[in-house]
Amino acid sequence: MDNASANNMWGDYLKNHLEDVFHEAPKAVHFCDNEDDANECARLVKKGVKQATSDSLLGLQYRNERLPKIGDFTVVTNWEGEAQCIVETTKVTLKPFFSIDEEYARLEGEGDKSLEHWKRTHWDFYSRELAEFERLPRESMIIVCQEFKKVFER
Repeated sequence: MDNASANNMWGDYLKNHLEDVFHEAPKAVHFCDNEDDANECARLVKKGVKQATSDSLLGLQYRNERLPKIGDFTVVTNWEGEAQCIVETTKVTLKPFFSIDEEYARLEGEGDKSLEHWKRTHWDFYSRELAEFERLPRESMIIVCQEFKKVFER
């Protein structure tokens, strides 16, 4: 992990969780593709409101990123890369975009937590994400629904 802030937070976590000392070092990530949303999402995770995130499978494949798995740790940062908290993945489900439901939209915790808000903002995000690869989102595209719990913050 090349982010000093995230590395320090992971070290602080391990001081009291020796059972995880041999666990793969977590990725340090911010949510979203702009500063305001990234900082808001980090704040929502710290408050326990945001408990899920959704990548497009196609985006992960184009970026050569692996699928998340249960037990993965992630250091959530703000836009500037400053560590905010650590989350652990508790569930991963692959679903077509059209099958995302109200319950899952609430777990994401963004905006008014409605399915309508989730679909609108995520469609816009996936459109920007996939444009880089000259692709368009589709109702049938597979979404990687990752649920997590916050396990550490300072």
